[in-house]
Amino acid sequence: MRKALVLAGAVGLTLALTVSPALAQTTPGLDKALTTIAGDGKPLSLSLQVLLLMSLLTVLPSLILMMTSFTRIIIVLSILRQALGLQQTPPNQVLVGLSLFLSMFVMQPVLTQINKTAVEPYGRSEVTLEEGIARTGTALHGFMMKQTRKSDLSMFANIAKAPKFEKSADVPFSILLPAFVTSELKTAFQIGFLIFLPFLVIDLIVASALMSLGMMMLSPSIISMPFKLLLFVLVDGWALTMGSLASSFNG
Repeated sequence: MRKALVLAGAVGLTLALTVSPALAQTTPGLDKALTTIAGDGKPLSLSLQVLLLMSLLTVLPSLILMMTSFTRIIIVLSILRQALGLQQTPPNQVLVGLSLFLSMFVMQPVLTQINKTAVEPYGRSEVTLEEGIARTGTALHGFMMKQTRKSDLSMFANIAKAPKFEKSADVPFSILLPAFVTSELKTAFQIGFLIFLPFLVIDLIVASALMSLGMMMLSPSIISMPFKLLLFVLVDGWALTMGSLASSFNG
């Protein structure tokens, strides 16, 4: 039980440190305010800093949606369910659970880097809170830059009238975050389109067959659903989908 509590605390601290870079980008001086919030210019005690970081977990949904692979995965799985013609199977809880576990698998290298470079040193008081936040931001920044299209990054940089960046590390989170989310949405819909095509062909074949038989009052989706499920099972669709989603982040 004690080990489980320690592990949960470490995970919570990791996620809290992960949220902080984005908040610091949008709120000037936030990183300094975290350590001088008492007003006397002295750093907060370790217990109060951990308590403050744990309170940042309230923005955990934003973290999952905006700074990880969760967005792409949940959209593709939702499109897959729609393509199969299933309204509530698998249920939303199952899709969210699958997306979370697959996101943890995809983000494992990033989380490991954050744990080694930020969480563990901070727990040993080897680095300050500001340094831990900076190291966390560096790990997340690298992941998001790899998944962001240059066209989307240039678009938001032009909107913000930002100067030309000499290297990817110079791109601020205020520009990288919207560009990353836009790229994830585009990629998710591209993958969803490819998934939808074979099931659309089955729907067209079934609809044409029913029309030729004069069964216009019979819903084609009722007839096509078993064939789509059969096709999905025969090709091991879940393994292909999950494997393809995980592999899509290697580029």
